Amino acid sequence: MVKNPLARNFDGLGLLRFALPNMVMMLCLSLYSIVDAIFISNYVSTSALSAVNIVYPAINLELGMGIMIAAGGSAIIARRMGEGKLEQAKGTFTFLVLVEFLIGLAFLILGRIFLKEIVLALGSGAQLLTMGMDYLGTLLWFAPFYFIEVGFQTFFVTAGKPHIGLTAIILGGITNVVLDYVFMVPLNLGITGAALATGIGYLIPAFIGLFYFFFNKKIPLHFSKPLFDLKDLVETCFNGSSEMVTNIALAVSTYLFNINFMRFYGEDGVAAITIVMYFQFVLNAILFGYASGVAPIISYKYGEDNKTELKKIHRSNMIFVLVVSIASYAIGLLSSDFVISVFTPKGSNVYMIAQSDFPLYALAFILMGVAIYASSLFTALSNGKISALISFIRTFLCQVLALIIMPELWKETGLWLALPAAELAGMIVGVYCLVNFRKDYF
Repeated sequence: MVKNPLARNFDGLGLLRFALPNMVMMLCLSLYSIVDAIFISNYVSTSALSAVNIVYPAINLELGMGIMIAAGGSAIIARRMGEGKLEQAKGTFTFLVLVEFLIGLAFLILGRIFLKEIVLALGSGAQLLTMGMDYLGTLLWFAPFYFIEVGFQTFFVTAGKPHIGLTAIILGGITNVVLDYVFMVPLNLGITGAALATGIGYLIPAFIGLFYFFFNKKIPLHFSKPLFDLKDLVETCFNGSSEMVTNIALAVSTYLFNINFMRFYGEDGVAAITIVMYFQFVLNAILFGYASGVAPIISYKYGEDNKTELKKIHRSNMIFVLVVSIASYAIGLLSSDFVISVFTPKGSNVYMIAQSDFPLYALAFILMGVAIYASSLFTALSNGKISALISFIRTFLCQVLALIIMPELWKETGLWLALPAAELAGMIVGVYCLVNFRKDYF
């Protein structure tokens, strides 16, 4: 049996090295989505890009449920490994992978049955309906494998093998990008081709994970007899509820952004906010990648009751998050002109809308890091209540209220400032929880 990599002590550089594969993996996932969008906007149309963003809340819901099981379950699994309960950890892991697959199967069946109703409910008009149904309908065929792929992203880190997860995601992503070109350019399959390429890209990391955990019995975490425990499943869902709340909130806020941008700017406005949101996706990928990458270490040390290590790890994490947040704002401002022009020609209406108030929207980049880390920290510490509270206030309550109220008061300017306002509130709540509860864990 190989010694658990989570058992060693970590300094700041060691944390970064351990989390780096997960960060790169999350960054690759966001970049692959961006490459999809570049192909769609350049080889189909900006209207097709708008259609993708219209149905994106449904994909967010899938992602949210998948991450809820993975993140909540990872905390339980890593904690048990730290407590020396390895057989229980393996049984819970196997059970949760089965749960991921079954939830994905339910999404496939229900999504295909109510496809038109779902796309209409997400705000699609007649002009975008067919493209939205083509894109979402195709992706739903791959939903079961998407769910277990999302799970393996976290479980590879929990197993102390983040580089395997990174390799799997890179292979899936490269396949996605190549097939984007093949399906959309020579084969001219349009938006359906984009969805098909993405779905096939899901299969590769899903099958790599299945084969790796099934056949590799030398690592501490691998498939064994499932431990069917309803209590574990409830704890998993509760503990991972903050990640679920975050993605539901992203789905709702995307819907509200789409509605408001359609109202103030028309269809070009939806395409513009889609492009601007890709900046946010990249930043979120780095921060979430780091936070989820170090989470199993935190859970393991918590299981060991090693408060000295927890305190040192927390200090290093805060420094990293603050540096990345400030750097992201500066990079966003410097690169916005070039990045937007990759999606749409300079001088076009979509370009002008996206560029107009981007510096206001980008203020959120400075503010979001602390709350993202705080929520992930409390999930890793098996305190789902505090984690969910931070996520709910930051990503759901404040964003929804800001997107409803601020455009009414300040029109377009209020719309661009809605996200920074919500992130400011989330940062305040995150800092309060970190300060107020630190003595309970460090």
